[in-house]
Amino acid sequence: MQVCREISDLRTRVAQMRAEGETVGLVPTMGFLHDGHMELVRRARAECDRCVVTIFVNPTQFGDPADLATYPRNEARDLAMLEQAGVDLVFIPDASQIYPPGDETIVETTRLANTLHGKVRPGHYRGVTTVVARLFNIVGADRAYFGEKDYQQLQVIKRMVRDLHMPVAIVGVQTVRERDGLAMSSRNVRLSAEDRKAATVLSKSLDLAQSLASKGADIAEIGNSLRATINAEPRATLRAVDIVQSETLAPVSGALSGPVAILLSAEFGGILLIDQREIIP
Repeated sequence: MQVCREISDLRTRVAQMRAEGETVGLVPTMGFLHDGHMELVRRARAECDRCVVTIFVNPTQFGDPADLATYPRNEARDLAMLEQAGVDLVFIPDASQIYPPGDETIVETTRLANTLHGKVRPGHYRGVTTVVARLFNIVGADRAYFGEKDYQQLQVIKRMVRDLHMPVAIVGVQTVRERDGLAMSSRNVRLSAEDRKAATVLSKSLDLAQSLASKGADIAEIGNSLRATINAEPRATLRAVDIVQSETLAPVSGALSGPVAILLSAEFGGILLIDQREIIP
């Protein structure tokens, strides 16, 4: 496994892969890896000749400087996991590589980035699309892999790629969960034991939503049940419950006539967690 910290070095090595006619799969991460990330790696390795992983804690997607400062990091552990998984190349740039001095260019999906969870974290998805667009330009991968846990992020990136005619296929990978149902997240390590246990209310709520949908409940009934379930957990501070059309993320109402996405966000001990899932009536 090769580790690159300079864009020029990375591009040289990817060019060598290309010269040999190999396809390249990209897994962008912010490090502090868990099995959810490794599932993305497994998919990339299975579907592409070479797997490139990026580790970069992107400052532009954090609204709170304290959240950025306390984001968990462990480069040595991450590299050991990636080497064991058979990753070919890891790119670990510093901020000046991604955002050079005098930088002033942003990339934003104007509607999708500023709705739903984007209202809870203003500017978050603008930071995501800006950094992901730069990583796509730097690496030049054939396919890029993202988890479905942040369903809105996945749709935002797909829209960006479509609108800007980027030559990369976006692959969504099903959420990997802990044994108790909690969606794997690097933020989970910051939860107290009590909050960690309470946070399973998010996945339980999504299970409830699917059960209600299967029994013919309409959007209003499902939404009310989700809010009631999360609000009944005393350690949870509900931030948002949204039920939207799967691809456009447009609001839906009335009876379910097809797949919808449910986007949940709540705080546990001041730590914001999300869980998002597509359900089918």
